[in-house]
Amino acid sequence: MSLVLYHSPKSSASRRVRFCLEEKGLTYEAHVVDLSRQEQHSEAYLKINPMGVVPTIVHDGRALHESSVICEYLDAVFPDPPLRPSDPFDLALMRNWIRYVDGLITNLIRFNWRHGLAKRAAQMTDAELEEMIRNVPSAERKEAWRRAAREPYTEAELDESRAILLGMLDRMEAMMTNGALIGGHWGLADIATAPFVRRIEEEIAPDALATRPNCAAWWADLTARPSYTRADFGPFV
Repeated sequence: MSLVLYHSPKSSASRRVRFCLEEKGLTYEAHVVDLSRQEQHSEAYLKINPMGVVPTIVHDGRALHESSVICEYLDAVFPDPPLRPSDPFDLALMRNWIRYVDGLITNLIRFNWRHGLAKRAAQMTDAELEEMIRNVPSAERKEAWRRAAREPYTEAELDESRAILLGMLDRMEAMMTNGALIGGHWGLADIATAPFVRRIEEEIAPDALATRPNCAAWWADLTARPSYTRADFGPFV
């Protein structure tokens, strides 16, 4: 059995997959993809992930991308300990929740840009910027890079995204049962959400958990797990 993970230390999706791998106790070979050097858009990387994003996991020579798909796959192939609900309804709720969380990623990225591309791109000519994003596979993502580089997100836009992310915490506060998000059992829904909450408490809204006791208790328990420590979320800023 061979598991190879291509990831970036600060990527929320990469953090999610590392957390899942460590919770499963799986042995894997890790390769860091340097996003600052656009390695995710290199010819070699695009051969295993044509989307040009991280993470990618290669299991016995076969590559998968999209962090939520990777985590479900790992739980199916390596079922002990189980991280998906056994009840079909709870399983459906888990998938709906992860889809909802994944839909919030743009709001997270708005804050992330200013720590990476925006500062670097300010020093670039338009020609240099176009060369940097030349190999980005998606036209939509090319435009997102141009926007972040040349028209950094305004404080009003950041406030809008902050409110949306806090709305996620409010939903979590109401749905928490037995210290878990779905069905009263800790698992993939909690793992999927952890990178978002980490960014919120680290920078976006550091006081948010103080007024949400269920979320605060959940976060304290989650960050005390040995698998969280081994997954090494590290600082973003």
